[in-house]
Amino acid sequence: MSSSPRGGLVRQARRPEGWTPPGPEPVGPGDRDDLWPAKGEDLCFLTGHWRIFQRLKGHRYSVDDLMTAWYAVEQVRQRPPALAADIGCGIGSVLMMTAWRLQQTRFIGVEAQDISVDLAWRSIAYNGIGDRVEARHGDLRDASIIPEGPVFDLVTGTPPYIPVGDGIMSEREQCGPCRFELRGGIEDYCLSAARLLAPGGQFVACHAAAQRPRVEAAARAAGLVVSRLREVVPRGGRSPLFTVFCMVLADDPSAPAETLVEPPFLVRDAEGSRTEEYLAVRRDMGMP
Repeated sequence: MSSSPRGGLVRQARRPEGWTPPGPEPVGPGDRDDLWPAKGEDLCFLTGHWRIFQRLKGHRYSVDDLMTAWYAVEQVRQRPPALAADIGCGIGSVLMMTAWRLQQTRFIGVEAQDISVDLAWRSIAYNGIGDRVEARHGDLRDASIIPEGPVFDLVTGTPPYIPVGDGIMSEREQCGPCRFELRGGIEDYCLSAARLLAPGGQFVACHAAAQRPRVEAAARAAGLVVSRLREVVPRGGRSPLFTVFCMVLADDPSAPAETLVEPPFLVRDAEGSRTEEYLAVRRDMGMP
């Protein structure tokens, strides 16, 4: 770890001996001073060689983001989309993970929080992917932010899932709106996704495992159906923490009569070691 010219931290890679990151290298900061982390920020590795700007005491990417990005890629692996959107893209973690894996796809993200979208803009610039990855500043519920309409083959989202008043909201920058439904919840994400999906398109989102009925109701209200889902268990012997859902338009010919419930995904075994399945996901997404 080293200090940047602006007082932030530049994280060094922690890689197994002999492991070489796959994929393209970032262009780096060049002559742009803002592409160094400022005080209170760090520059971390995300996937492959790509890096991401984060606040030290703010919202940071997590296994939720990784599993959502991977599950989305799984749905389109045989037919990569031409155009994809990430609604409520935050600091750009899911946006960039899917963009790293789907390198022929153009991506548009939308994010309402000023501080988060600024971090996403800088990460996109640092990695040199602005020709096909864009983050727009605005509320995902505002149709004018993505006026392209129903042309997206893939939409992703990692909505907050704690209703305001159901817990103590963090005072840290970014964290409150990332966890609490200050600008709506899964219902608004489903409505936005339904507005953007092209025929045959898919919406992939994660949500609290215990709130599956709510997600299914939100999908129905938006004209979607849950085509498949998979619960994610953080450690052997524990209950599922969250679920990744894939949804399609209800009137699409490919819409299933019943939801395919896939076997639970185990991140760590009872002893705390990463499972081989989780390690395979990390390898597939360019992580050591």
